[in-house]
Amino acid sequence: MIDKILLVGTGGFIGSAMRYLVQVYASRLISTTLPLGTFLVNIIGCFLIGLVFGISERSNLMSPEWRIFLTVGFCGGFTTFSTFAFDNLMLLKENSLFYFLFYASGSLVLGILAVYLGIVITRLII
Repeated sequence: MIDKILLVGTGGFIGSAMRYLVQVYASRLISTTLPLGTFLVNIIGCFLIGLVFGISERSNLMSPEWRIFLTVGFCGGFTTFSTFAFDNLMLLKENSLFYFLFYASGSLVLGILAVYLGIVITRLII
């Protein structure tokens, strides 16, 4: 178990550092109101997690350790949006439309509300 935790932690460290670098350089290259760095990270992360799952489903080119390192570790550190997108795709593939709609819309709406609530509570306390 400790070996898997180290794989995830190492991948997460690298993914988080890469996310930071993409966001910094994107904001330096293009000045826009759109959070371009986060947008790019989310799309790239979704593409990468798709590649990893595609490779691991279709061939023996990737060990379970590499899959954990790349998906949970690197992509998880790079962006949790990639896992969110993959989970939604799996719900659609399983014809779980209700759970897909609940998970996708609930995550978006409740996530935004939770951020807002955290800000409001902080403003009341501090």
